[in-house]
Amino acid sequence: MMRRAYSSPRPGVAHFCCYPYSPPEHSARALQKMNILLIEDSRDLALNMLDFFETKGSTVDVAGDGVSGLHLASSNDYDVIILDLMLPGIDGLTICRRLREVGKQKPILILTARDSLDDKIAGLDAGADDYVIKPAALREIEARLAALIRRSRVREGTTRLQVGDLTFNPVTLKVMRGKRLINLPPIPLRILETLLRHSPRVVTREELERSVWGDSPPDSDALRAHLHILRQAVDRDADRSLILTLRGIGYRIVAETDDPHGTP
Repeated sequence: MMRRAYSSPRPGVAHFCCYPYSPPEHSARALQKMNILLIEDSRDLALNMLDFFETKGSTVDVAGDGVSGLHLASSNDYDVIILDLMLPGIDGLTICRRLREVGKQKPILILTARDSLDDKIAGLDAGADDYVIKPAALREIEARLAALIRRSRVREGTTRLQVGDLTFNPVTLKVMRGKRLINLPPIPLRILETLLRHSPRVVTREELERSVWGDSPPDSDALRAHLHILRQAVDRDADRSLILTLRGIGYRIVAETDDPHGTP
């Protein structure tokens, strides 16, 4: 199911950019069930991209201005972000820089009409992973997104995550607290990985539920029960709890040297 920021009726429009497309077979799997944020102020353009990626089974959030785009990108965990540069409110370069400054490392593809060499260099220097000039064929954009996501997953999968004396290897799924090996069921393990990847940022309940169950979360007690299992395993017999609750906001995992701002 697609999530749309635009609420007005959808007009009849031609397919995005200026090149028609025929649905490709080879890359359909690559973007199935991907979670995409599109920050684009052209309504027709955005709706055409929604139509295209809907056929691929992807989920797309759309922001029509820089302020709402930055908010969505900061408060949600997307697989990839498609970013225009000329936006009302906050321009695309500023959005890109701010996301990188707060540790958001998800791939960013800039899609813009700015075609000078200086513009391209500025976009990549701001932290973008790819730069595509309008007009562009949707199949090319799809292929570029698939490549960015593949590289991102390889990078994430080979990086050991650590907060304080707690370590997690995403490849072997091995969790250690100091010299103690921790065995976790699949869902608490996924919750732990999400908290570690976002540390020291607070992760909202909605983000945790989406990372584990997608768009079909169970009842509210399920997350609490799995967090209890995770806490018992990670913080048992430890001098200080690493997993903290910010009541009414969410959860975070922080090292002993950090300011916790939360309760175990």
